[in-house]
Amino acid sequence: MTRRLRIRHTTKVSYAQAAVSSHNEVRMTPLTLPGQTTLDARVLVNPSTPTWSYWDYWGTQVTGFDLMEPHADLTITAVSLVETAPPDPLPAAPAWPEVADRAANSRLLEYVTPTSRTAMPDTLVERARAAASGLDPHETAVAVSSMVADQVSYIPGSTGVNTSAAEAWEQGAGVCQDIAHLTAGLLRALGLPTRYVSGYLHPEREAELHRPVAGQSHAWVEYWAGDWTGYDPTNRVRADESHVVVGRGRDYDDVTPHKGVYRGVAGGPPEVTVEFTRVA
Repeated sequence: MTRRLRIRHTTKVSYAQAAVSSHNEVRMTPLTLPGQTTLDARVLVNPSTPTWSYWDYWGTQVTGFDLMEPHADLTITAVSLVETAPPDPLPAAPAWPEVADRAANSRLLEYVTPTSRTAMPDTLVERARAAASGLDPHETAVAVSSMVADQVSYIPGSTGVNTSAAEAWEQGAGVCQDIAHLTAGLLRALGLPTRYVSGYLHPEREAELHRPVAGQSHAWVEYWAGDWTGYDPTNRVRADESHVVVGRGRDYDDVTPHKGVYRGVAGGPPEVTVEFTRVA
């Protein structure tokens, strides 16, 4: 059954002293994909300033803007209306030699190469290899995701944006970003092309119509097994009509929701809120 979701993502940055200027990039606009249609999307900035948009190398829509006058704070509000549908049935899993051949001779190579955020210790790779022994690519993705979720408890605030996947594994706690990095890193180490997905997840699977609920941005993975298939290792489910894709890349650095530079005194961390309303 399709869903129509209105999403309001607000980021507020406050400076210890007024910033002289700032230059910003925002990745908060949901994509239009098979099974997901963005009906409306706007990025609003306060203080008001002109914005521009472009598509980056990974296929994510980026909104850029500059503030050249002093400002004590910055508020970015991304509002979107997205229609989503349940995923199609899983395609038949290709044999591992076919996956290896495609990964070596196409852009899929970028998604089997480790990054600084997804590099895995050899001991952990061997553990994942044992968990996936004899399994096809779809089964491997589920087995490795379960292995990660069994070890790393989802505890908001337990890690920071610069925590490595290996550190989250060792401490046994992390957030969806860490769980997605671990899953992607291990699947890549086993030869399965995997990309990191940034987006939103409606927190209530049986959401009432027209009732706003608080949520947050979310991260999961997509692996290639004949076609791209989304899987949410934090919640141990396939990505479905509750998931909204904003960007996909090798890791968090490719799809950071907001990044920029400014001239001024350092302030505290940004305040981020996400509100969902199911409208159909």
